[in-house]
Amino acid sequence: MSAFAYRNGVMHAESVPLSTIAAEVGTPFYCYSTAALEAHYSAYAGAFAGQDADVCYAVKANSNLAVIRAFARLGAGADVVSGGEMRRALAGGIPAGKIIFSGVGKTREEMRAALEAGIHQINVESIPEVEALSEVAVSLGVTAPIAFRVNPDVDAKTHAKIATGKKENKFGVDYDHAREVYAQAAKLPGIKPVAIAVHIGSQLTDLAPFRAAYERVAALLHVLREDGHDITRLDLGGGLGIVYKHEAPPDIADYAAMVKSITGNLGCRISLEPGRSLVGNAGILVSRVIYLKQGLHRRFVIIDAAMNDLIRPTLYEAYHGIVPVTEPARGAATEPYDVVGPVCESGDTFALQRALPAMAPDDLVAILSAGAYGAVMSSTYNTRPLIPEVLVNGDRFSIIRPRVPVEELLALDRVPDWLKD
Repeated sequence: MSAFAYRNGVMHAESVPLSTIAAEVGTPFYCYSTAALEAHYSAYAGAFAGQDADVCYAVKANSNLAVIRAFARLGAGADVVSGGEMRRALAGGIPAGKIIFSGVGKTREEMRAALEAGIHQINVESIPEVEALSEVAVSLGVTAPIAFRVNPDVDAKTHAKIATGKKENKFGVDYDHAREVYAQAAKLPGIKPVAIAVHIGSQLTDLAPFRAAYERVAALLHVLREDGHDITRLDLGGGLGIVYKHEAPPDIADYAAMVKSITGNLGCRISLEPGRSLVGNAGILVSRVIYLKQGLHRRFVIIDAAMNDLIRPTLYEAYHGIVPVTEPARGAATEPYDVVGPVCESGDTFALQRALPAMAPDDLVAILSAGAYGAVMSSTYNTRPLIPEVLVNGDRFSIIRPRVPVEELLALDRVPDWLKD
């Protein structure tokens, strides 16, 4: 059952009417469900309960401290891709020993911070990167546990902008060069190869690409062990899709069974890095209709949310369900609308010719499946303030990021003396 459902004619987040939250915090705002976050994490933990596996939340999907804290309380680790995300994971209560630092362009400062914190593993993606890490580790007198992210050249059959496992993508080392780079890394001071990492993309709705990638990783593991490397971990990344429209993503239990069939006899601890599948359908974006605009060829619903708040439709041509917060009458007629925001860009569009019940100014609408890559990718384009994030727990809710006033944005700028009167 969804955490967002109509009750007595009004959409609720768990037991809280969205209209109540809107009256207190204003619109637009993001709203997340604690129950949904916990249910999605528990589905992973339960499916992999019989395996030697860690569930490490991919923080880039939604990095709000309250969301991280909710997962930390359940025992989650974290996958981070920047020094800032590492600090968020630590601040959210995830122990350093459960954090994996991924990413294609880590700086020496980030490496130093990760080693000083004592994180579980650093995933490197090139020889220049591991050489830099070696220098930092030696300067600190420590040994860095590493995995190379290996690019298995597997087509994930997903959107081109979120595919990461093909040979033309920027991520990882080529599969055919993996043996060579592990040999080079093992000779460097302060470096200990302990794992192989792989991540082929996001929003996957078929197990076949996972299986192809993991079978290649398992084959590489045997080769590396024959070469004398003590590989005891496999980092299998994330990528399970969610339902935005009519997708049919794999069941997590089937995914876990597939992982076990390939890795169960390898003697390795497994790391999994789900992000979208933990938070995507645990969050929505609530907005208010400002105007209805009738053109000669189109009818527009102009809402107060915009592409700077949720960029996925603009960046990925992504579909998000849009529903009124007030439940329509059964059998209510629908009309085609373009749902757009107020930002001065033609791309500021959430839906084209979407069939919706009759809309009116001041109506509230909910943009669904917005918990992943929503608030975390938002900006202040057009000097629009960052919008609130709200977390619901049963019949309670809390503002977990307040609206950022324009005055705070202006205060970040500095005018040089020669421009002052």
